[in-house]
This record gives sequence, C-alpha cells and structure tokens, in this order.
Amino acid sequence: ALYKYPQSAFPYTDLVATNRHRGRYELEYELMDTGIFAENRSFDVTMEYAKVNPLDILIRVSATNRGPEAATLHLLPTLWFRNTWAWGTDSRRPVLSAVEPTGKANVRLVHVQHHELGDSWLACEGTPELLFTENESNAQRLWSTENRTPFVKDGIHETIVDGARDKVNPQGTGTKAAAHYSLIVEPGATQTILLRLSPSRQSDPFAGAAEVFATRIGEANDFYRAVSTAKTEDERAVQRQALAGLLWSKQFYSYDVDTWLRGDPAGPTPPPQRSRNKGWRHLSNNDIILMPDTWEYPWYAAWDLAFHCIAMALIDSDFAKNQLLLMLHERYMHPNGQLPAYEWAFGDVNPPVHAWVAWRIYMQEKERTGKGDTVFLERIFQKLMLNFTWWVNRKDAEENNIFEGGFLGLDNIGVFDRNMTLPDGAVLEQSDGTAWMGMFAAIMLAIALELARTDPVYEDTASKLFDHYMYIADAIYGGGQTGLGLWNEEDGFFYDKLSMPDGRQMSVKVRSLVGLLPLLAMETFPTEQAEAFLDVRMRWFMENRPYVSRLITRWQDTRRKGEYKDVMMLAMVRGDDLRSLLKYMLDSQEFLSDYGLRAISKYHAAHPYELKTARYGTYTINYEPAESTTGAFGGNSNWRGPIWFPLNFLLVEALQKYHRFYGDDVLVEYPTGSGTHMTLGQVADELSHRLTSIFLRDEQGRRPVFGGNMTFQNDEDWRDYVPFHEYFHGDNGAGVGASHQTGWTAVVANLLQQRSEGDSTRKTGSASTNSVKTP
Repeated sequence: ALYKYPQSAFPYTDLVATNRHRGRYELEYELMDTGIFAENRSFDVTMEYAKVNPLDILIRVSATNRGPEAATLHLLPTLWFRNTWAWGTDSRRPVLSAVEPTGKANVRLVHVQHHELGDSWLACEGTPELLFTENESNAQRLWSTENRTPFVKDGIHETIVDGARDKVNPQGTGTKAAAHYSLIVEPGATQTILLRLSPSRQSDPFAGAAEVFATRIGEANDFYRAVSTAKTEDERAVQRQALAGLLWSKQFYSYDVDTWLRGDPAGPTPPPQRSRNKGWRHLSNNDIILMPDTWEYPWYAAWDLAFHCIAMALIDSDFAKNQLLLMLHERYMHPNGQLPAYEWAFGDVNPPVHAWVAWRIYMQEKERTGKGDTVFLERIFQKLMLNFTWWVNRKDAEENNIFEGGFLGLDNIGVFDRNMTLPDGAVLEQSDGTAWMGMFAAIMLAIALELARTDPVYEDTASKLFDHYMYIADAIYGGGQTGLGLWNEEDGFFYDKLSMPDGRQMSVKVRSLVGLLPLLAMETFPTEQAEAFLDVRMRWFMENRPYVSRLITRWQDTRRKGEYKDVMMLAMVRGDDLRSLLKYMLDSQEFLSDYGLRAISKYHAAHPYELKTARYGTYTINYEPAESTTGAFGGNSNWRGPIWFPLNFLLVEALQKYHRFYGDDVLVEYPTGSGTHMTLGQVADELSHRLTSIFLRDEQGRRPVFGGNMTFQNDEDWRDYVPFHEYFHGDNGAGVGASHQTGWTAVVANLLQQRSEGDSTRKTGSASTNSVKTP
C-alpha cells in the first residue's frame, strides 16, 4: 500500500472553510487544489507485509522524499487493542509493554498479552522511542467530563505535535503503543524500517527478512500472472490494482443492534430517541467483510457487497461465496427474509442481486473446474427463497406483480425520494423494482433447474418460480390490458408510473437506467433441460394463458457445421421493444457516453422533467453528469447522469446473454444513427471497452479517470497509481465521489479479463452494415 504524505501541515481548515463557501454548482475544493503537494513536497510511504508463516508477519515501511529538499518525517507504526473492557461486559484488559530484547541489541521490543489471543511480540528495528498510552477516548476534550485514565488515545499525537511528554505513560505500558522514528530524508532518497509481529520471541527478528520479502513478492507476482489474461502491461497493472484495492477493503465489522439499543452497562442510559434499526434486534455482526471503502465508507451495503464478490471470485472464490452466504445468515437476514441494507437503515431495500452473483460464481467455477459447488448452491438457494418470498409478499402493494421497492440503491435517480410518502397519496410502481424481481425469478429458476438435475425435489420449486417469472414479466406490460403496464408505446420506453387514489395513472417520463433495467430480466436454458422439468407447466400456459406464453422463445439453429443449438429464452423484453430500448441506450445524445452508459439520458440536459403536484409544488430532474446539485441523500451521491459501474456491468452481461441466444442473426445500429450495425455481443464488447478505457492510458498517455488534474496525468510519481472512484463523469469519464471506493468499481477487473479472453463475440462473427433479423 502506498500513502502520499505532504511535508506541510495538512490543510484541514482551508479545505473546510473554502468548501463551505462554495455553491453546489462549483467544483469541490480538493486537496490538490490547496497547493500542498507543490514541487512534490511529500513523502511516498510504502507499506509491505510478508508472512514468515500464517501467524508471523514481517512489515517493511519505506519512505521516499519526493521533494526538492531534505525533510524530517515522524514515522509512528502503531499497535493497539480494540477497546472491549470499558463497557461493563468484560473488564479484562490486555496489555502492551516494553521489554528488553534478547540477543540483537539494535531492536526495540513490545510484549503483547491478550487473554484470548495469547502472547506475541512486536520487534521494531533500530532504536525508536516507544510511546504507550491507553486506547480510551479523551472524555475531557469530547464531553467535558473526567477522563477515566490520565493517558488517553490521542496522547501519542499530543506528545509528537505539542511536545506534551506527560501524555504518554512513562512506565512503558498501555493498550496502545507506537514506535517513534524521527527520520531526516534527503531529496530522492529512501529510508526503510522493519517490524515483525510474531507469536514467539525472536533473538534476531530480522535475520532473513530480505529473503522472505523477495519470496513473497515473487509468489504474489506469479499468482497475479496466473490469474490475469490481460494483454498489455497497462491492463495488467490496472487489473491488479483493482483486485489489490478490493483485498485492502476487508474490515472487521462489529455491530450488535440489541446491545446498541440497550446501551452499555458501564455507560449512561441511551436517550429515548435512540430507535434506529429497532426492528433488527436479531442482527449481530462480528465478521470480516468486504467494505465499499474502509476509509470513506467503512460499513457494508448488501448490494455493493454482491458486486465485490464478482471481482473477488477472480482471486478467491471461496471467500466470495462465504461473503454471499454471510448476508443470508440468521445473524444478518431478518426473520421475515429481508436482507440488511446498511447500518443507518437496515430496513431500506436494495436490489436483489445476490442470486445472480451466486449463480454467476457457481457457473464460472463449473466451467473452470468441470464440477460445480452444488453444496454452496443448495445452501444459498434455500436462504434466497426466503428473501424471494419476502419480496413477493412485501413489495407488491397492489398485488399486480408490479413492484414498488422504494429506494432500491439508486439514490437520487428518481424525480423525488422514492422512500418517502408520495405526493397526493400516489403509489409509485417502479420499472426497476419489477425488473429486479423478474431477474431474481429468472435466476432462481435457473438455479432450481440446475439442482433438479440431481434432486427431483427442486422440480416443483422450479415450476413455481416459472409461474412467478411469467406473471411478473407479463405484468410490466399490463397483463395484456392496454395502458396498465409500465411500457409506454408512444415513446418505446419503460417508465415508472404513479397510481392515484382516484384511479388515474401517469407515467413519470424520465429516461433513466430505471427504464433499461427490464433488459436484465432474462435467462436462457437448453430446451432439453427446460422441457424435462417444465414441460407440463409450459404447455398449460400456452393453452390457458397465451398472452403470457409469448415470453417464451425457442431458437433452433442447425446451420453451424457440426453444431446444433436448441435454446429456450425467457425474456421480459423482446421484439421491437428490445430494438426500441437499444436505440435509446446506444444513442450518444441519450445514454451512450464515450466511457459507458449514463444513469440518466443526456436528453434531459435540454429537456428537464417536471412533475407538478397539488400539495408539494413542482419536482424537477435534469441531466447532471458529475456531482449532484441537489441535497437529496446528503448531496454526496448522484445517479442523475454519471456512469456507475454496477449497472453498466449488468447491462453488458445482459447483452452478452442475448447474443448467446440470437448469435449473429440479430444486428443493431451502434452507435444509433451511425449506419454501422453490430451483433449484440459486439455491442457488449464495445461498451466494455469504453468502461475500461476510463482507467487505461489513451493515445496521448492520459487516463480519463484523472480528469483535468495535471499532476495525476503527467507526473511520473503519480500517473500510474489508479484510483477507483465511486462513479464517473457522464461526459469525460473523470472520477467523481469517493476516490478509493474500489468496492464495486473493482468489476473493471472482470471486464479487463473478458476483454483479453477474446470478448463475447470473437467466436461468432464480426460487425456488418446490414441487419439480418429483428429480435
């Protein structure tokens, strides 16, 4: 891990004061804007960890002065215990203490004693000053109450910054300790220190350290070479950084809702208004979880985590599978079947994508090894059925298979907050809520059919899921009744719909990704497999519900030499409607950016959408390609124009699946209006290339993710360290939002892998300028 530290005092006051006086339509005042990194007056501090064995860890800290003059660096490797003793439940206190080293004299040694973890020793190379304090809050500073100990957690800071020597324990003991190295580093020079955390006391702790690091670095390089199929050095570097950033996002997360609501025995009684998550008292989390970003977003979000698992499966599929199962564990999942959303509101609703990720990981393992992990698939299927049932029972208020959903993870993509009580007593029937449920049902059906191969118990479940899918997919068109669905025939697009108490209905004509998500609600099956388990049910639909059975497409292809393809597709969107949606999606004046698909059509830049209500006035939405100009959801997230990787990834994969069904026989214009026609798989490849190009050097050596930051673009000490932002500018691809949210943006690693493995269409043909068949 690399940390860049400025050599001047961090400009906290300047950042806060300047941004406070800037309006929503001005660019954010960033750290680089302060000038603190001028002339590269900073240190590059690189942290490396290498295991001697699973419990014995070497640490190498290398500090390089990038500035033009010699500079002093105070380096404080710090070891501390999580405070578990101050809350009245377990008073046992672990101890860190300075001890005399044995053998090699040029070492400082800290003895680590814990009642559960046992003893270990931290060896610090050289003769740094060891500073000890307690990992206790400074109550005097925070709350003007008496401190429980004379030595508190910010004591080390006050000793170094303020010279307050009485703030650390002169007895050399505590629950938080730091080794203080004061280094004078010449310009361009590097100084290195070593540490070792070991379960045994070493007489010469750093003997052989260089060999251990060389071995582990070689092993890591070999591992990533074996994983990656990326073709260029730049692609390999970006992919490795994405995966490494994801690994760095692992964090221990501890939150017991019942304990938090009741308060700590040793603390004051919680205020009466403490009621957040009161319906989730069963939730007790004490696990290592992949966070969106351990710095800016140090809490899990259920649907973010699902995307994390897609990228994680490239390097550790077992961990990815266990993360998916964790969210469905009884310590997480609500007894009613709902998955926890995130800590500030576990009861919010996120898109149900866990089944899709589980199925994806299962199939990739099966293709790679020749055998699928059916134990995992059965375990997760049983839990997912609980979640599916919760969705069916709780989010279909009108009992018409049109789902309301609410927030659904897309923050401010709607014209108003989709979690709030709606204007004038209306009910919002959501295109994305219904699409997500169609996708959920289709994937669950695929899993049930897979499990039914070896266990006939799943045949009945598959039949039931088939029913659900058929009615959900049909409902989005109004169940055969004109004007009652979410499809707008005039525009050729799916819109959310407001249903008024007096029976009136109104389309909310915002062209956003919400209207494209029905493309995801599809799945293909070998006809032989589907008919083996669903033949009776399918025949019943064809005879008794012919308007629903139109959703089943069978494609027989005997033209390929030596190949016979007989595939069945269930698709919510077919025929001319598919072509109409793709016309919008692939139009550069609508959704198609040079860097992926925008969350809201650029059409709304010149044509804002307004919704007038009797009670609440007018709601407005327009195209905003970068930071949000509204305060919705805190104002620090924006789904009204930028490029977001999770939905782009899903749409790319949907096109790939459509292509595997239609092959070269369906061509669409790409981009819209260009006169060039491509297969759906080739379109998927082109979109994937646009997304990955955000991070790769272009012909001028620029990386779009860096935007107009010339230091990042040009300085050799910055330009190859790629950040993976929360989202990206809808027009120029610059990174926006949290700059270290490797999280779901790490799926760029999967896109790079697909890109180098030949993309999705190389085997089936190339682009043409003539359409062959309309889907």
